[in-house]
Amino acid sequence: MTDQPDLRASDADRDHVAAVLGEALATGRLTSAEHADRLDVAYTATTVGELVPLTRDLPEVSASNVPAIIEQQVIDSKFSKIVRNGRWVASRNVRLSARFGALIIDLSDAVLPGREIILETNAWFSKMIVRVPENAHVIDEGGSMFGKRNVTGGSGGDGPLIRVRGQSKFSKVIVSRGVSDWNLH
Repeated sequence: MTDQPDLRASDADRDHVAAVLGEALATGRLTSAEHADRLDVAYTATTVGELVPLTRDLPEVSASNVPAIIEQQVIDSKFSKIVRNGRWVASRNVRLSARFGALIIDLSDAVLPGREIILETNAWFSKMIVRVPENAHVIDEGGSMFGKRNVTGGSGGDGPLIRVRGQSKFSKVIVSRGVSDWNLH
């Protein structure tokens, strides 16, 4: 970091702290609860001085040693139903894949390791539902063929930017803030 604790923290500073925390989680130096708590503080920090105590008791991590769990994650459902909710650690790039099944992902309580999250949604003959945090800014960059794609969430907050990409065929893909938007009919 820097010797100027009053200096405003950048997104790169926060991402670096997230990488150190992710490595600490992966190597067993932090529990998942400690990791989640520290990560929450890291992404709400406004100054470098607020970031320093979060990693003071952890070894330094170089950019090339960023744990894979922070960078990319795959959740795959084939001929089955998978539900991921509650407090869990998501990645910057989450690939959601459903084939002849259902995939329900709730990001509202998840720990998001960055200000921008990319969801790659690929569904074939399936149903995929993603709930985003209340303060998220959602951008739809995907498409659908012979199906329904309903991506809402708008730009109503100062929270993370969530880019929804990918394609669906003969499927229903719903991304929203609330369960009432899921329209499961």
